[in-house]
Amino acid sequence: MKKIISIFIFMFLVFNPFSMQAHNLQQSVNSEDRSKENIERDKFRHPYETIQFFGIEPKMTVVELSPGGGWYTEILAIYMYDEGELITAPYKASLSDYAKRSRETYEAKLNSKSIYEKVKIVDLFSKLAEDETVDAVLTFRNIHNWLGEDGSGVKKVFEQAYAALKPGGILGVVEHRARPGISIKEMKKSGYVTEELTINLAEEVGFILSNKSEINANVKDTKDHPNGVWTLPPSLYLKGGDKEKYRQIGESDRMTLLFRKPV
Repeated sequence: MKKIISIFIFMFLVFNPFSMQAHNLQQSVNSEDRSKENIERDKFRHPYETIQFFGIEPKMTVVELSPGGGWYTEILAIYMYDEGELITAPYKASLSDYAKRSRETYEAKLNSKSIYEKVKIVDLFSKLAEDETVDAVLTFRNIHNWLGEDGSGVKKVFEQAYAALKPGGILGVVEHRARPGISIKEMKKSGYVTEELTINLAEEVGFILSNKSEINANVKDTKDHPNGVWTLPPSLYLKGGDKEKYRQIGESDRMTLLFRKPV
């Protein structure tokens, strides 16, 4: 009987996709549970290098802000599955018709596979977690959506992240990078945000800039496209025009910033 039990345990560990190795970052990025369309964009988004740069470990409690369609959720849900906790903060459905559709699509994704069964959901712009209980808060290509007229929307989100983070906790930011000196009005229109504004807003809340990376830089991106960042892949928002030209540029030039909450 003991031999049969041992064989069963061995087979479970070998064939269970959430076995001991499920928290390996490279394996999480390369998982067959990710959609092929999302994997195609790894060459622009560099998820392995980005998560590694932010110092995310599988035992952490991590909040992903405004996860959109769940591109990074696919990876983080697997990476955190065994030992960590992933909290996601999509828009509250009551905010708008768009928010409702986006939330329903995201929740449908979470209900589609068992890899998401441990993912928790809270509302963006609300309390993300109990104070000082989170190791890391991450946001990917969202800052431009929160700007408001004066950056106050970004500051509000950063304040909520600051409250949730433990002392020494991480705020990781990836965002479309604007040329220096443009106005907030131009940022909202184009989808590109300056590093200076992003850093200033984080520092006003109390964060310390710990490091920068060019992991997600794209020197081909001239940032002067007819429909801003949405002209580029994956949106390719063009009425007519040469979409192949923008496919050759690839996704946007992006800042990758690592902040810490003081100890």
